Amino acid sequence: MSDYRTTLYRPEFEKDSCGFGLIAHMDGEASHWLVATAIQALTRMTHRGAVAADGKSGDGCGILIGKPDAFLREIAKSLNITLADQYASGLVFLSLEVTRAAQSKKTLDAELSRQGLIPAGWRSVPINPEACGEQALLSLPLIEQVFVNAPADMAEDEFSRRLFVARRLAEKAVAGQDDHFYITSLSAKVLSYKGLVMPANLSVFYLDLQDARLAAQLAVFHQRFSTNTLPRWRLAQPFRFLAHNGEINTISGNRHWALARAGLLQSKYLPNLETLQPIVSTDGSDSASLDNMLEVLVEGGMDIFQAMRLLIPPAWQNVDTMDPDLRAFYEFHSMHMEPWDGPAGIVFTDGRYAACIMDRNGLRPARYVITKDRHITLASEVGVWDYLPEAVVTKGRLKPGQMFAVDTQAGQLLYPEDIDQRLKTRQPYKRWLQDHMLVLQSRMDDPALTSRPMAPETLQTYQKLFGVTYEERDQVIRVLAESGQEAVGSMGDDAPFPIFSKKIRSLYDSFRQQFAQVTNPPIDPLREQIVMSLETCLGAEKNIFEETSEHAARVVIDSPVLSESKFNQILALEDPVYAYVIIDLCYDLAGTLKDAIMAICEQAEAAVKSGKVIVVLDDRQISKERLPIPALLATGAVHHHLVDKGLRCRSNIVVCTGSARDPHHFAVLIGYGATAIYPYLA
Repeated sequence: MSDYRTTLYRPEFEKDSCGFGLIAHMDGEASHWLVATAIQALTRMTHRGAVAADGKSGDGCGILIGKPDAFLREIAKSLNITLADQYASGLVFLSLEVTRAAQSKKTLDAELSRQGLIPAGWRSVPINPEACGEQALLSLPLIEQVFVNAPADMAEDEFSRRLFVARRLAEKAVAGQDDHFYITSLSAKVLSYKGLVMPANLSVFYLDLQDARLAAQLAVFHQRFSTNTLPRWRLAQPFRFLAHNGEINTISGNRHWALARAGLLQSKYLPNLETLQPIVSTDGSDSASLDNMLEVLVEGGMDIFQAMRLLIPPAWQNVDTMDPDLRAFYEFHSMHMEPWDGPAGIVFTDGRYAACIMDRNGLRPARYVITKDRHITLASEVGVWDYLPEAVVTKGRLKPGQMFAVDTQAGQLLYPEDIDQRLKTRQPYKRWLQDHMLVLQSRMDDPALTSRPMAPETLQTYQKLFGVTYEERDQVIRVLAESGQEAVGSMGDDAPFPIFSKKIRSLYDSFRQQFAQVTNPPIDPLREQIVMSLETCLGAEKNIFEETSEHAARVVIDSPVLSESKFNQILALEDPVYAYVIIDLCYDLAGTLKDAIMAICEQAEAAVKSGKVIVVLDDRQISKERLPIPALLATGAVHHHLVDKGLRCRSNIVVCTGSARDPHHFAVLIGYGATAIYPYLA
């Protein structure tokens, strides 16, 4: 053991706070020192998480390590558990109620057997409950370890997929019967230890982590601060692939689109993927849902770097200096998987690669250090363990949007440009886009619009019906028209909720923005426009597990808010790939609003089934005998109806409405399913 590993901490070493990190030996040499050092680094993140009044219950922390093969084989042998050449292991949280726990274990064993795997045995994980505080003890689960053997002729990737399928089916079978049931990891490559203990107590709680026989070649570690969910044992990080520092601010949309996309996802490696739905958790944390999505993409046959790049792409729309082939990779996939956006510093591993990725804004920094003994340490800051300055060979940091990895099998560092090279050369993305992509022309002066204004009496009728007030005309629409700017107002809205108002209020007024967490700095759209884009695509989504030239077919528009010119260009498209249907939102006064909404949902369903890709919801045909369905109500109804029928991702919803006239209206419509909006009255 070299000197700089055991040197005592000295204050002159560079150091700072951190919330996540990884340590790996670049040549894949396993050691207990690496595990102990990762826990030491984790302990220095204690200030990054909250602590309960009992002083011992934390928000959650943990460590995800490469499978400690020799240790597990010795443990299994001592318990008379026979392990095959290829086997998996994982920790399982169970109910403290004996009968319920036994049933959960039986269910998991049964699902493993159905997948052609061989349950080898169970082990009680040695723990020290005295390391837990009072609050953590209240929810402390029974923790056991499962061992699973693979048949002799089964490939490694196939083994991994069958473990995933068995685990997911067991989770669905046990749901509602054992609230504690949770599998922290079930893998032939990694093993996870996590819980609601303080970082300094992680190895005190899990006695395995003190065992000198437990050796690993890589470790990912995390100290949690609960910003969007209450602390729970299962929500401690790392998850099965990743640990995340930040918040996914688009999480509600990401989860709902994962549900909408369920019928579209098909992989030859997961032939019964529909039986695993929902593939993304909707009741856990944002990080847990992201881990779910990454797992599905990887087990479905996707390269882990490609999968992570689809989920968290860098800024590419407005980066003029980006390699055109690399830009084509991101543009090609952008229509088929929306970004999981928000501040994100993510460390992840599949047992071979230890990697880190930064969000496009770079709001969660990550620095790395490589020492002479070929250990790489990456964390929010440097100095998380006590290496000597003279032991450092290389140090650096990840810039916004970059990904960095170490291949512990090949003993290779993969710098951002190395990963980019792998991604951009997978397929001829640029040629496919050139052959199939259409871009709508933008014109600031639209003669067609100015030459066909509404008659004054018609304009007054529409303004009255859609509730356009003098205040809106003067302070919202006029400002937008004259200077192209949003109206400036104080932060917050002290207007009464519509339900309490004595005035007739727009349906949009019933909704409020969900603000991001307070740890997120505000984004300046002028100074930071390089990382922002309103670009929107029209076209049918394809199966993301495939890459064909047809996946490149799309119409690109620079904003979801359409001018009359752009709206007419869409309707003028002759390619059947963009066939449209116009559904009238106005209904006879003799009918009911509910019946009218049901009717337009059925029209939309029939249209999409017949091959229509663009569904236009249009409220222009008003008359004395007919009223318009509120566009927001219609949009949400049609969107969810198409989701329920598995048709939403085969179509786009374009809303042609007189009710929308300010950014809040547009945001609510998009939030409830609109792809684009033509606000003809404004």
